[in-house]
Amino acid sequence: MNAIDGDGRRADGRRPDELRSLRFRRDFTTMTGGSVLAEFGSTQVLCTASVDDDVPRWMRESGRGWLTAEYSMLPGSSPERVARRVGGRTKEIQRLIGRSLRTVVDLDAVPKLRVTVDCDVLQADGGTRTASICGGYLALHDALTRLVHDGTLAESPMVGECAAVSVGLIDGVGLLDLPYFEDARADVDFNVVMNGQGELVEVQGTAEGRPFTRSQLDELLDLASLGISQIVAAQRAVLGEPPEPR
Repeated sequence: MNAIDGDGRRADGRRPDELRSLRFRRDFTTMTGGSVLAEFGSTQVLCTASVDDDVPRWMRESGRGWLTAEYSMLPGSSPERVARRVGGRTKEIQRLIGRSLRTVVDLDAVPKLRVTVDCDVLQADGGTRTASICGGYLALHDALTRLVHDGTLAESPMVGECAAVSVGLIDGVGLLDLPYFEDARADVDFNVVMNGQGELVEVQGTAEGRPFTRSQLDELLDLASLGISQIVAAQRAVLGEPPEPR
């Protein structure tokens, strides 16, 4: 099957530069400071942000806060049952999410607080790590905003915006926001993280079957930038209203 048909459409009907249907469901649960269900097509990730006053031991004398992330694919999130374990892939994704979100928080402004962003994949159809970053940012923003509202923090420590998306090449065609059936046959697969100004936070890319050119790399980064600008607009729309008091 070709990457696109004669009408320039992918197998799911999208254009090469079109995102999947996107939705952020705010306050999906109510037991943590921030909770968002991020939906990219059939991919669903529940992102929650929890705050406590116990920073890691190695940070206790620094006076700074800390932000970390945990990620898991729950049993039932894919056709074959996923076991409950933390493997190398899971650790790598957790570190990516944590690194990405730390770029938009002033940790000096959250002294002795630890924020944990948990990203649990309810349904996996490609792009789970990028959906985790997008939803995790919103959950984090709401949790810290609530700390300002209840007087725990004098002002918000958020210093920027963060979003991510996947891009790839199939048969030489650049595609944005790959579902699993495209990701599984991509010749080149990238995960791109950017801030709200379009600056790069992290780029993860691999040639799965054949090398790619510098011009193809530029094409993929341009595709990612286009998609991320739309995701950031959707995030801003969610944050246009403050979170409900808890």
